[in-house]
Amino acid sequence: MTASNFLSRRQFSWLVAGAAAGVAAVPMLSTRQAFAQSQDSAQDLEALLKNRVLGDPDAPVTIDEYSSLTCPHCRAFHEGALPPLKENYIDTGKVKLVMHDFPLDGAAAAAAMMARCAPEERYFPVIEALFDQQAEWSRADNVLESLAQIGRFAGMSPDTLQSCFANEALFNALRERRDAYSEQRGISSTPTFFVGDEKIVGAQPYETFVAAIEAQMT
Repeated sequence: MTASNFLSRRQFSWLVAGAAAGVAAVPMLSTRQAFAQSQDSAQDLEALLKNRVLGDPDAPVTIDEYSSLTCPHCRAFHEGALPPLKENYIDTGKVKLVMHDFPLDGAAAAAAMMARCAPEERYFPVIEALFDQQAEWSRADNVLESLAQIGRFAGMSPDTLQSCFANEALFNALRERRDAYSEQRGISSTPTFFVGDEKIVGAQPYETFVAAIEAQMT
């Protein structure tokens, strides 16, 4: 999926408006509560932006994935090549996968924010739920409400969800990272992967990743 314009301030305003409107299962906080939680979120920004790693952090080979949660090709990778990669390489300690957010639109940004606000050990289960239910939440009349339903199953409280969606510091950090990935790594579409120095673009078959992984092991 090809990148369009970078996420704008207007799209952040859309997120805040949706959160402040009190989506279902996310009751509205008072102004003071929302501000306090936003400040707390800003203070915790480093933790929220910490690399999310699937597998042994000390695995000798790294797959860096640059993905948008509204991208159907990204979903195809998570449903197709990733399960056997996980079974044969990640779970055996040979490979780790590092997830990098490259949101292509406001809905993808909101989903990425929510996943990072979830407890760290639930990050990848939330990511898989988001891909599994992508067709439903990404096309919903109220995207934040649909995302909140997924967040509830991950054990996120209504207060956590609302403050997360309104966290401008997190939103801006994701935008800045996306800019950096585009400029420094030449990423213009999702999904894009790096296996070591080898760049793989698109939801390629399992065998393509195996070849790249094995080349790193020789």
